[in-house]
Amino acid sequence: MALTVDCPEPDVMADFYAVLLGGTVTRPTPGQAKVDAPGGPIYFRAAPDHKPPTWPSPEVPLHQHFDYVVEDPHAAAQQLISLGASLAAHQDRDDPNLLVMLDPAGHPFCLIRSSAAGGY
Repeated sequence: MALTVDCPEPDVMADFYAVLLGGTVTRPTPGQAKVDAPGGPIYFRAAPDHKPPTWPSPEVPLHQHFDYVVEDPHAAAQQLISLGASLAAHQDRDDPNLLVMLDPAGHPFCLIRSSAAGGY
């Protein structure tokens, strides 16, 4: 199985997700980049008119959502912010084991503390 993600800058997204997932990047065609990751390949395809999801607001629906289990969500977030991610405005303030992030193209994803992952 493979996953394809539309985004404005495939190279930026592939480099970002390769670090997050521990994968390697290839660029099979112009306008496309691929990350060979432990869970299978992820393709990033150029979509110049890409509009990021506006979750939790419904204007632009959420098309996919990834959860990543990490030892320390806050430490992982700092590393990912340096690669182009950002903290999402919407956070669950009652859950210190979860951080909602946005990747460089604005797709939401969650960082979940590994010791709490069974509860999600």
